[in-house]
Amino acid sequence: MTDVRHTPVAPTRTQRLAAGGEIDAHRHDDHQIVYAGRGVLTVSTGAGSWVAPATRAIWVPAGTVHAHQAHGDLELHLVGLPARENPLHLGTPAVLAVSPLLRELIIAYTRDEDHGSPESMRLRGVLLDQLRTSVHQPLHLPTPSHPLLRTLCDLLRADPSDNRTLAELGREVGASDRTLSRLFGKDLGMTFPQWRTQLRLHRALVLLAEHTPVTQVANQCGWSSASAFIDVFRRAFGHTPGTHAR
Repeated sequence: MTDVRHTPVAPTRTQRLAAGGEIDAHRHDDHQIVYAGRGVLTVSTGAGSWVAPATRAIWVPAGTVHAHQAHGDLELHLVGLPARENPLHLGTPAVLAVSPLLRELIIAYTRDEDHGSPESMRLRGVLLDQLRTSVHQPLHLPTPSHPLLRTLCDLLRADPSDNRTLAELGREVGASDRTLSRLFGKDLGMTFPQWRTQLRLHRALVLLAEHTPVTQVANQCGWSSASAFIDVFRRAFGHTPGTHAR
C-alpha cells in the first residue's frame, strides 16, 4: 500500500459508505474496532484481508496500515481506543463475534457525540467488558508472499468456483502438490482446503451483500450444491445464508 494517510487519533463515529465505496490505506496511533451494522465490510492489510458481516467486528491494532471496502450499502461504526488500552491483548487484526448486546453497545456509543460525558463513559466501560469476552473468529484470508502461491491464489481469486485439485493447479503454476502443500503451511499457516474455503466464504458474503440468490452464490463460489454451501456457511457463521441476507 502506498500513499498511506496517517491519522493519529482513530475516530469514534458512525459513517455511511455506498456499495463499492472505499476508505484508502491509512493508519492510526490508536487501536480501532470497525463494525458494519449494515452491509459487509472488508478490511485489507499487507498481510491479507478480513471480512465481517453484521454478526462480526474487526479489531485493527494501532499502527496497522489498512483500507476499508463496502459491499452493499454500509453503515460503519468506528470505535477508537488509545494504544495503551488493549482489552483483547492482540497485536494483529482479528475478527470478533458480536453478540446482540455488543452490537447495541457499539451502535449507541458511536452515535453519541459527547464521549466525555459520564453516561458515555459508563457505556464505554460495558462495551470494553463485552469485548474482553468476545470470541475470535477464523475469517482471515492471508495474502501469500511466495511467487508460486501468489500465482495459484490469484487464479482462485479470479474464479472461486474453480474446483481443480492442488495437483492440477500445480501443473499450471509449475510445482508439485507436495511443494505447494508445504508452502501453504509455511507461508500462510493453513492448508490449501482451508484457504480455499476462506476465499469462498469471503466471496459468498460479498455476493449475499449484493442480494445474489443463495443458489447462485453456491454455484459462483464452487460448492457442489446449495445445501453443501448452506452447511459450511452455518458452521462458519452460526446461521444460514438466507437468514444472513434478510
